[in-house]
Amino acid sequence: MSSYKYSELIKLSTQYARRMNYLSNRIFGEVARTTNDKSMKVVRMFSEEPIQKRDYVVNWYPRHVETHLLMKNLRDYGLFRDEHQDFKEEMKRLRKLRGKAPPKKGEGKRASKK
Repeated sequence: MSSYKYSELIKLSTQYARRMNYLSNRIFGEVARTTNDKSMKVVRMFSEEPIQKRDYVVNWYPRHVETHLLMKNLRDYGLFRDEHQDFKEEMKRLRKLRGKAPPKKGEGKRASKK
C-alpha cells in the first residue's frame, strides 16, 4: 500500500514530489536532472559494460601464450613433436660442431687476452 502512495506522489508536479524524485534518482544512480537525447546517449554508453570486458571480445582470438606453454611442456614430455623447434636445435648443434657457436660466458676474446 505504501509503494502505491509513493508512486502516486512521484507523479504529482508539486515541489516536494520533484525534490523527492531528484533525491531518489541521486541515491539510486540514475540521471537526476532531465537531459536531452544526446546527453542520455552518453549516459547509456557509460552505464554499459566496457567493450574490452565483454566475453565475445575477450575470447575473439585464441590463447596463444597458454597454448605455446602447453605445447612446450608436451614437447618436453615427448607427447608433441615441434618440427620447427627440432630444426632450430639441430642447426644450433651443427654450428657448435663446426665451431661457429658463441663462446660460453667467460671464454670470449677479452678473457683469452689475459
